[in-house]
Amino acid sequence: MQHEPLALYIHWPFCLAKCPYCDFNSHVREHIPQARFAKALRAELAHDAARLGRRKLTSIFFGGGTPSLMAPETVAALIEDARTLFDAAPDMEITLEANPTSVEAGRLHQFRQAGINRVSLGIQALEDRALAFLGREHSAAQARAALETARSLFPRLTFDLIYARPEQSIAAWRQELATALQLADDHLSLYQLTIEPGTRFEALYRQGTFTLPDSDTAAALYETTAELTQAHGMAAYEVSNYARPGSESQHNLTYWRYGDYLGIGPGAHGRLSFGNALKATRRHRAPEPWAERVEHTGTGQTSEEDLTPHDRAQEMLLMGLRVHEGIHLARFAARTGMELDNAVDQTILAQALREGYLIRDDQTLRATAEGRLRLEALLAALVL
Repeated sequence: MQHEPLALYIHWPFCLAKCPYCDFNSHVREHIPQARFAKALRAELAHDAARLGRRKLTSIFFGGGTPSLMAPETVAALIEDARTLFDAAPDMEITLEANPTSVEAGRLHQFRQAGINRVSLGIQALEDRALAFLGREHSAAQARAALETARSLFPRLTFDLIYARPEQSIAAWRQELATALQLADDHLSLYQLTIEPGTRFEALYRQGTFTLPDSDTAAALYETTAELTQAHGMAAYEVSNYARPGSESQHNLTYWRYGDYLGIGPGAHGRLSFGNALKATRRHRAPEPWAERVEHTGTGQTSEEDLTPHDRAQEMLLMGLRVHEGIHLARFAARTGMELDNAVDQTILAQALREGYLIRDDQTLRATAEGRLRLEALLAALVL
């Protein structure tokens, strides 16, 4: 496993505001200490590169938080550091998440010059009323303008939408998604609204301030999504991600294929191979304590755990069945140290195959469209 290629995730924890649905590690600060966090990110990257060696680097992903609040020169410096410290693939995918506010959209030219070749815009809705409900800082008009600018600058472009919102009908979603597909290039991330613990939406939902579509409507919305994206030439290559062939997110595929990835920055996770060991790493979540740790020790890491074969098998099943291609059985055995049949409930597996939720052949196990519709419940029963 020591020859696994590497993906790099860089976490920028700051946002202009905390969205009510968001449970990511994001923090609002009146003043963002740009210089301090730029220095700390570069130091942590160098620290980890020293012990990893010159791995082949296939992708970089700037996530958050809101990484488009980073100074473009910080982005450029981190990209240059990564290219120097690792063996960068010639076609390395370098993605930055951005919001379409006027301030952040104005920086897109600078991010392109810094080396970003794929941008992911957090649009979330194309209606002003829905954007207000979701707590977004931009308007639908700003979203369209940012999309137009991004399309002119970046070789690859994607954006996010959230559907299954309160009182959203199938007809309304069809119209909004049709508009999105006209604006899209080759990739869309389309997520059903879920209520995450600890978010403001959780409190409002418990109070009965709003309701979500029932399970039948949610399923119909998902099926409508698949129908319209497929008609537009975008395949559902993952539960919530749709792309034209060849335009899939290479960085995210590393996660779903259970590859190696280094995560730096506050709260970042990693999965790293050392010989035959696979280690799970975690950084301190709070931005300022993370920075203090880096300044004193070179890293904000708080834990590093050896994953057992059973741990690896669980994780690979949970990730791999999300993607259309499924899990390659030979890679599963090599990556986890277990045969797949020893990692699943055989009775549930047989039932899922019989009922058409899973398909298995000599090389792969994968979920069907019906299986992905029920994936959370299926995985809960299937994985030992």
